[in-house]
Parts: sequence; C-alpha cells; structure tokens
Amino acid sequence: MGLINQFKTGLARSKSGFMGRLGGLFSAGEIDDDFYEELEEILVSGDVGVQTSIKLVDRLREKVKESRIREREEAKNLLLELIIEIMQPGEPATEPDEKPYVILLVGVNGSGKTTSAAKLAGLYRRDNHHVILVAGDTFRAAAIEQLEIWAERAGVDLIKTQAGSDSSALFFDAMNAARSRDVDVVIGDTAGRLHSRYNLMEELNKIHRVIGRNTPGAPHQVLLVVDATTGQNAVAQARSFNQSLPVDGLILTKLDGTARGGIVINIQDELGIPVRYVGTGEKIEDLAPFNPKDFARALLEI
Repeated sequence: MGLINQFKTGLARSKSGFMGRLGGLFSAGEIDDDFYEELEEILVSGDVGVQTSIKLVDRLREKVKESRIREREEAKNLLLELIIEIMQPGEPATEPDEKPYVILLVGVNGSGKTTSAAKLAGLYRRDNHHVILVAGDTFRAAAIEQLEIWAERAGVDLIKTQAGSDSSALFFDAMNAARSRDVDVVIGDTAGRLHSRYNLMEELNKIHRVIGRNTPGAPHQVLLVVDATTGQNAVAQARSFNQSLPVDGLILTKLDGTARGGIVINIQDELGIPVRYVGTGEKIEDLAPFNPKDFARALLEI
C-alpha cells in the first residue's frame, strides 16, 4: 500500500467529521465571506488550532485575491500549498559515521511508545541495519514482556532487565553491548510519564545524560510519541517535553482512529517540531516516514 493510501485509510473515520466537512465546503459554489468563516470553524474543530487556523484562512484570502479565482474548488489547491508549507520539516539528524546511532522514545502513558519503538526497529531492520531495542520502561513489568513480543516480530534483539531496576543503568549497559556487537542502531523505550510531573521528567533527563556520557553525541534523536486522538492535549505534551529535554521530532500514533488529523498541522506550526513518523495501524509495518505532501493531499482528498 502506498504512503498516501495509508494516510487515506488511516483518516477514513474522519469522513463524517473534519475531512467530510472540508470536502463539502470545497465541493461547489463561489468564494465569499461565509466560505472563509466556515473554513476557519472547520479547521479549529479539526484541531488545527485557533491561531494556525486564522493564519491559514488569512493567507488563503491573500492567495485567492492574487490568483483572481472565484470558485471554491479552485481554492482547494491553494490551501494544499499553504498546509504543505507549514508542515515542511527540517532535515532529520544525520546518521553519524561512528556507530551506534541512538534513538530515544519518550511520551506519556498510553501514547504507543512501546509499539512505536518496535515498529521503528522493524523499519530500520528492513533497511538492513543491525538494530537492538532497549526495554527502558522498567516501571511497568508488562512493558518488558510486550516489547519482547514486538522485538521478535521485528526480528531484532532486545536488551532488558528486571522490572523495577534502574533504567539509566540498563541504558549504560545497552550502549556497551551495542558497541561489542557492532550494532548500527539502538532504539530505546522509556517509561511513560506525565509531562507535568517534575520528578519523572528528571529521571528522563538522567537517562539522557547517562547515554551521552557513555557515547558522546548520543542520543542522536529524541522522538516524542503522541496520540493523535488526544487533540490539543498532544500540543501541551509536546510543549512540556520540549522544555525539559530537546525533542528532535514526533511520532504521531493512532492516526487510524482519529477524526482530527489537523493536529499534525497545529504542532508543527506552533512548536516547530517536525513529525517524523506516523502510525497508521496495529501491524509491525504500520509506521511510515511522514511526508507533508502526501498527508496534506490525503487530508484534502486531492
């Protein structure tokens, strides 16, 4: 299945909501003030965010005026261009010449970190990289067992310890193991934590420092996993985590169940944190590198 079809499938449940209303708005008729007002309301209801929605509508007005178009259908491609412009991500961190390349996944409980770690490992494994997973969520016994099952599905090795053990020590040992095994990529899961809990965020910073002391320059990417169905709370999570430690990108999960795909636009516009991957299902293959053009086209059904 092509990437754009994955997005369309994942957003299919939005037909009667965000996507359906957008499609109806652009289906026919002339552009007037009512058109702009309704567009803004639809964007806000689709979790694009108030400020981002206002920005998009204002810029669309300008583009329509410059292009001298009158029909709503003709304005659809202009909106597509504006959305793509907002969502263009910066370049991902370059994989260093020295191995291993370390990716750390963080996020709140229930966001899909553990499965995303395994799916990401599978993605690198299919590109013929030697990958290990680190079961850094030592607070939740089930998380270790869960990651064991997913690691087997992904065809990668797992570094683990007993539940309740010090996760920082585990990552220190995992880095040594990665070098001894000539591993290309290390992907670390971490315990879910509320972004508002200072002590838990400090534990995450400790893991970050331990990895860096063991392997200078690592972790090379910190990816925040956010649940698309949480709407504006996802923006709050991204803002708080980014204040505590540098977040290089986002993995957006559960897009297959959301009626509010506009959150992708909102996060990238407000925080400047690029979406790197999108989860579109429950299988090991259901994690796709994020492509702004494909996503915008799927959102607007172009």
